[in-house]
Amino acid sequence: PIEEVIDQIKTALSSKHELVLEAPPGAGKTTLVPLALRHEKWLADKKIVMLEPRRIAARAAAERMAELLGEKVGETVGYRVRMDTNIGPNTRIEVVTEGILNRMLQDDPALDEVGLLIFDEFHERSLDADLGLALTLQGRELFGDVREHPLKLLVMSATLDGLSISTLLNQAPIISSKGRSYPVEIIYSKASDKSAYNNDNEKVTDRVANTVLQALEAEPGSLLVFLPGLREINEVQ
Repeated sequence: PIEEVIDQIKTALSSKHELVLEAPPGAGKTTLVPLALRHEKWLADKKIVMLEPRRIAARAAAERMAELLGEKVGETVGYRVRMDTNIGPNTRIEVVTEGILNRMLQDDPALDEVGLLIFDEFHERSLDADLGLALTLQGRELFGDVREHPLKLLVMSATLDGLSISTLLNQAPIISSKGRSYPVEIIYSKASDKSAYNNDNEKVTDRVANTVLQALEAEPGSLLVFLPGLREINEVQ
């Protein structure tokens, strides 16, 4: 769905240095937007750096973008997270986590090698992400005159107060992608042994395992199972 507004994004960033993008989960913003912008003239051979709030998400985003290009991670697209870096001399898009970005800003407040900085999933609003945005705005204010090409900012989110973010970013334009919606049906499982569900000592992991087996027999697709922690995951497995 995000492809419908890619041209709007390109046009907005060619004339402005800030942009707010609202798009629901699954719209494709995380993987398609950086790839679509990597050849824009205003980048001036500089990198795109995209902030992801979690290490797993950062690696997954980099892997998906590399897959779309038919490459391996570390070529055009790479990532940097705590205790794990996979970039190369030709990397044009770097996916980083919050701590890495803040360290980059401390080492080089102007971010001279970066042409576009993307804050993805900004609605999660962590202290580190807010600090990163504050340091970025401060760096642009202090060192904007020494850069030949201004550092552009793109804030992307599934749900955020776009107007407030736009005001913070110098009245940045707001682009919205509607995405797709799918009907959801709720089905409650039937216990194979009803007495077990009345037993306070019955483990929730046993109930989940039984439900998974029932669903595998009834449904043709894959399953996504939510559990409280690693111990429960291992028990159900």
